[in-house]
Amino acid sequence: MLDHVGISVSDYKKAKAFYSAALEPLGITCIMEVTPEETGGAWYGGFGKAGKPDFWIGTGHKASSNVHVAFKATRPQVDAFYTAALAAGGKDNGPPGLRPEYHPNYYAAFVLDADGNNIEAVCQAPA
Repeated sequence: MLDHVGISVSDYKKAKAFYSAALEPLGITCIMEVTPEETGGAWYGGFGKAGKPDFWIGTGHKASSNVHVAFKATRPQVDAFYTAALAAGGKDNGPPGLRPEYHPNYYAAFVLDADGNNIEAVCQAPA
């Protein structure tokens, strides 16, 4: 349904390092950058797979509230994402585990990035 999504970050270099580490277990890497010279002042980085950036971070205007983004993953990738995100400076917002309040197979982990955005890796398939 969506082609791509982007969020604002306060420190591009710090956010790029965090997302590079946190998303690596999901096979997602930074595949494109747009410089301040190209945008008139803001940094943008596009993360994705197979050459297509689907998730963008940038130093554009900060949203008035924090956002929530969930990445599709396998259960082992959920666990690896959580470990990598915490090691990269993320803050725990819910360790890997089942969330039966959503549905019986909802297995997810949540971390907050440096700007307070709630980043999730989720597997909705049966174990």
